[in-house]
Amino acid sequence: MYSTKNKGPVTAYIGLGSNLDNPVQHVQTALDELRQLPDSRLISCSSLYRSPPMGPADQPDYINAAAALETSLNPHRLLTELQSIEQQHGRKRERRWGARTLDLDLLVYGESQLSDEELTVPHPGLAERAFVLYPLQEIANTLMIPGLGAIQSLVAECPLNGLEKL
Repeated sequence: MYSTKNKGPVTAYIGLGSNLDNPVQHVQTALDELRQLPDSRLISCSSLYRSPPMGPADQPDYINAAAALETSLNPHRLLTELQSIEQQHGRKRERRWGARTLDLDLLVYGESQLSDEELTVPHPGLAERAFVLYPLQEIANTLMIPGLGAIQSLVAECPLNGLEKL
């Protein structure tokens, strides 16, 4: 299970990414689908960003964004809903950091820190990934990420690494 300081609905932050089969459309459609999640409300979403692939270089650039949700879903149920959206977009998990039609990551869940076999929050690697930090800062400039600190500090330490705002 998990421990949390959250009471009632929490703000969860979701990272979105795609680099196959019209990635801009996949990300935009996924944002619409986040609006339809049960017991949740889409609060905001970032601009779209283009980034080089983090994994194998033999794949197209990614389109990335971040979204904020107010949700009453617990983190594991939210993860299940996100994975369902990925499946609707034809997501296949064939190789680590490989090309994908849609990737939805639960980045931050309120003030919670948790780690089990299914889920780690805040998302591992969040602090080193420009394609996560810059869109996230755009919608949550004063965010304090549990266990990591202020998003502004994390962004200041993270080079763009080819990330560009569209």
